Amino acid sequence: MRSVIVVGLLLALTACAKPPSQTRNACAIFEQRDGLFNNWRRAAEKTEREYGVPVPILMATIYTESGFRHNAKPPRTKLLGFIPWKRKSSAYGYSQALDGTWDRYQRETGRWSARRTDFSDAMQFIGWYHRQTAAKNGIALNDPYQLYLAYHSGHAGYARGSWRNNSEALQGAKRFTEITYTYARQLKSCPD
Repeated sequence: MRSVIVVGLLLALTACAKPPSQTRNACAIFEQRDGLFNNWRRAAEKTEREYGVPVPILMATIYTESGFRHNAKPPRTKLLGFIPWKRKSSAYGYSQALDGTWDRYQRETGRWSARRTDFSDAMQFIGWYHRQTAAKNGIALNDPYQLYLAYHSGHAGYARGSWRNNSEALQGAKRFTEITYTYARQLKSCPD
């Protein structure tokens, strides 16, 4: 009996580690992650209430940054063109938060046990970060294009306009905006 419980727990943990199978469908994502302890809809709605960032923007941030992979990291650069080397940044987890930004989030919010690989914690971080963006850069919390540019470039980089000639940032903002509006349409018709 004990081994059956252990196997069941391992299977449950493995299922949580894999990204949802339909990441372009907000209803399907929430349906796939509607557990008692791991309920993504509840986590997103709680963050929206706390920080005022709409659920479609929160979900689009994770879609764009990590594709809903809990342990996502930037690819490694190559030394001499073929030897795996360092990563471009310390971005990690669902939110792709950098080490220093995550440390600041924990310090300012008191959420010392928050982990970048935990969906609820990543949601809270994203809500906090977008709220900071609104305060520091004057971007509306319902403006996905500008919010993404500030998320990608950082608050100071956004203020300097470092994104203006950055095709990666501009294309990312366009994709982010499209998936935000797709999620918003879908969420209007999701079963409760």
